[in-house]
Amino acid sequence: MADEIFPFQRMQQAFAAAIRDPRDRSGPSSAPLHRLQIYRQLAYNNVESFLSTGFPIVKAILGDGWPPLIQDFLRRRRRQTPYLFELGQEFPAYLQNERGPNIEDSSFLLELAHYEWVELAVLIDEAPPPEENPALIEEPLSHTICLSELAWPAYRFPVHRIGPDFQLAVPPDEQTFLLVYRDRSDEVNFLEIGAGAYQLLDALQQAGPIEASLILSKTASASDIDRGTLRRAHEELLRELAELSVIGAYAATEQEIALAPNTELEPRR
Repeated sequence: MADEIFPFQRMQQAFAAAIRDPRDRSGPSSAPLHRLQIYRQLAYNNVESFLSTGFPIVKAILGDGWPPLIQDFLRRRRRQTPYLFELGQEFPAYLQNERGPNIEDSSFLLELAHYEWVELAVLIDEAPPPEENPALIEEPLSHTICLSELAWPAYRFPVHRIGPDFQLAVPPDEQTFLLVYRDRSDEVNFLEIGAGAYQLLDALQQAGPIEASLILSKTASASDIDRGTLRRAHEELLRELAELSVIGAYAATEQEIALAPNTELEPRR
């Protein structure tokens, strides 16, 4: 049967479990303890080294609590990826779903870990930033626009300021909105933005390619601000985002044009 576990596979699983968890004494009887210890140390060193590089601020804040956390991560994580980068993606998920609430953890730890992972994720993402488009910068409301796949709005805590010398027990009254993106020079940048810019980026992320004027219309209908003032603010914000390569002009494919209705452009879901 396809899902049958053969003795050799069962032995491999027992050996891997014993490597991940030093408390596990159910490893294969043919594996001497001193050899298991060597593999355990190698596994720990590999994971710890990668996560130390990817999450240096989390490590610095935890101090002596870092090694036990890495060991717990090794023991609890469910996915068995051979790719070190995916460990970085798994780490925030482990903090949220497997480790769960822990009285020893700071309340900002999960967001901080996600913030540190985002920097690496943006850096190695294969999707290119939007191409420079002078026409978009000149008349941003006259184009169908899309959000770069490399732009990430964020967080409750001011995670860009948190470190060993600055920590918060509870989130501030006002949220911190951050944008993490890669520019056309392949440099990762961090930008603190206002609530209005965050809402615009969030709307773009939800809608996909959409007419910039349609975004303005939706915002204006829900705002008490004079439409002319709001239009100028939108134009300035979109122009700045285009210059930063956070948004780009979207060119529909021939198939999309053929399938498009003859009515107002609908946001892509």
